[in-house]
Amino acid sequence: GFIHPEKNPQLIEKSKRILELAKDLECDIVTTHIGVVPRDPNHDRYKIMQEACYALSRFADDMHSHFAVETGPEVASVLKGFLDSLSSHGVAVNFDPANLVMVTGDDPVAAVRVLAPYIVHTHAKDGVMLKKTDPQVIYDFFAEGGIGDLRLEEYFLETPLGKGWVDFDAYLKALREIGYNGYLVVEREVGSDPAEDIRVAVEFLQGKIEKM
Repeated sequence: GFIHPEKNPQLIEKSKRILELAKDLECDIVTTHIGVVPRDPNHDRYKIMQEACYALSRFADDMHSHFAVETGPEVASVLKGFLDSLSSHGVAVNFDPANLVMVTGDDPVAAVRVLAPYIVHTHAKDGVMLKKTDPQVIYDFFAEGGIGDLRLEEYFLETPLGKGWVDFDAYLKALREIGYNGYLVVEREVGSDPAEDIRVAVEFLQGKIEKM
């Protein structure tokens, strides 16, 4: 995350080198998390993140690449406002519907339409929210080591595709309606047999796509 101004110069340069490496490998999209975007554009952290992402957006634009922010830490309207403030598509969106469901409670279908101009990559993931909490607490746990006794399983549950709260019929329809025809990248981070869950997920998506 680009939330510490003293660390950002080094992180920005490292991110630029990663974009260059990806381009050498004929890959135009690098996905990442940037931290939780505050709702208030006047918040100090908002401006710190904005400055870092502005620099990366211009660098990515010049390379005809995208630095794609994964959805989840904030609702779609907040992320859209942040991206609009950069006046660029170099920093774009890696759309993860499950993160929105599990962490913010945002509607993935509505979020697709909100973030439509910026979506360049997606995750195919599902889940449920068990208990509402501050997204900052969740993401600090991953990024900073967080609170030692935080039990994530009390707050959300990642599920196999079709077993959670993501309405994949409506979600895939929304992606088609906005003209997205890129990858649906199956992401499975938990479970006793992730490989089998991924196989089932591929069949699940193929079945949905064939009916569209």
